Amino acid sequence: MELQSSWLLHTLYAFCFILLLLLLLSPRLALFPYLLRLKLWCSCEICEAYLNLSWAKSFDNLCDWYAHLLKCSPTKTILIHVLGNIITANPENIKYMLKTRFDNYPKGKPFSLILGDFLGRGIFNVDGDMWRFQKNMASLELDRSSIRSYAFEIVRCEIEKRLLPLLVSFSGKEDGVLDLQDIFRRFSFDSICQFSFGLDPECLQLSLPLSEFAVAFDLASRISAERAMAVSPLVWKIKRKLNIGSEKKMKEAIRIIDMLAQEVMRQKREMGLSSHKDLLSRFMRTVEDETYLRDIVISFLLAGRDTVASALTSFFWLLAKNPEIRSAIQAEADRVLGPNQEPKSFEQIEQLHYLQAAVYESMRLYPPIQFDSKFCQQDDVFPDGTFVKRGTRVTYHPYAMGRMEEIWGPDCLEFKPERWLRDGVFFSENHFKYPIFQGGFRVCLGKEMALMEIRSVCLSLLRRFHFKLVSPYHSTPRFSPGLTSTFRDGLLVLVREKR
Repeated sequence: MELQSSWLLHTLYAFCFILLLLLLLSPRLALFPYLLRLKLWCSCEICEAYLNLSWAKSFDNLCDWYAHLLKCSPTKTILIHVLGNIITANPENIKYMLKTRFDNYPKGKPFSLILGDFLGRGIFNVDGDMWRFQKNMASLELDRSSIRSYAFEIVRCEIEKRLLPLLVSFSGKEDGVLDLQDIFRRFSFDSICQFSFGLDPECLQLSLPLSEFAVAFDLASRISAERAMAVSPLVWKIKRKLNIGSEKKMKEAIRIIDMLAQEVMRQKREMGLSSHKDLLSRFMRTVEDETYLRDIVISFLLAGRDTVASALTSFFWLLAKNPEIRSAIQAEADRVLGPNQEPKSFEQIEQLHYLQAAVYESMRLYPPIQFDSKFCQQDDVFPDGTFVKRGTRVTYHPYAMGRMEEIWGPDCLEFKPERWLRDGVFFSENHFKYPIFQGGFRVCLGKEMALMEIRSVCLSLLRRFHFKLVSPYHSTPRFSPGLTSTFRDGLLVLVREKR
């Protein structure tokens, strides 16, 4: 809460100071017409609370305040005037955006600019032909059973040879506090690099410091999120032009990220492309543009590292607070696979219905991507009657949706995997009620791979270890700004191996 509040205040101060400086030094810049079009202040209750940070007195996270506002709205839709942002938790509106009027709600140029330095022309930051090309290339590969088996073997090997031995080395030590969030990020980084690039960065060794690239990647993600939260894009654009503050740090982070992406592509060419199963080899056989390939590399990393690590962190936090669910997962595994037996294939993982339900339920309450935004191309009206003006940023909010009684019933705040089971068999809800993997035409292509990785890690760790949270822990996690959900203070635990 304090970090979010401090950052917003400094953004406002910096914005006012830079504008004043530019107006004094360069009166011919003609900023006045632009300033007149900006709604830098609004006297409505919501905008005042956003600007003066009074929301932070009652809520630990901005996402919790948004969830509160959306729950109180009759249409489950609100408007933050100073951001030019409509936010909705209405499933009908989300279906309308992601499917019915998909072409009218692209990622849009404003959003592409915000993420352009980081993600470039990667699949998460483009529309039209570029998006279709990357989607078609990736989906052709990810749908193959041989690729799923390849991914399963990579994950199993990373668990057996690195993750389990590392946790054993910390087991039972009173001073052996581990940050599971850090462990999961290292694990998922190793896994996605091996699967996507055929290269092994060996991050899952605590004797090694977190790589310079991983630090730069986290910084670029955080600053990109801060750009999106700015009252006006003029704030970060001016800072970038002057190469000061957070934008100076962003420039250095991008330099490091670009170096790694280029090194990945160099090594791939040296190893040869024709005989390798990884996704990057397939793209490199088709794409010659080096910058475009760099953007594809970064998008793979964002998809495979941060989201999986976020989902695992939230899941283990919930399991530590709900031991009966942890026991039910272990009982199912013993019944389906046999006592102390590991799944031997992708298909065996699919037989663990309660585990699948528990993972889905965890992501309902704590989605790895708390919100996602599009931009309206032409004036429109949502199914709930909300008028959407051309150029408006429109955000749907999975985090808030998971807390809606109208969607999930009066027990919506409970961690209850049973809501996903019918006669013991897992069933999924429609994508617009549960847009964790998006929905419509932009549904997540790596969904099955991510679920396999999450379930494999959970099952292996729960069968072998007890995890005890290091107090104090709040009833609600406190999040850091970023493109994916991140626990601000990590997930500190004591590890004890089962005997």
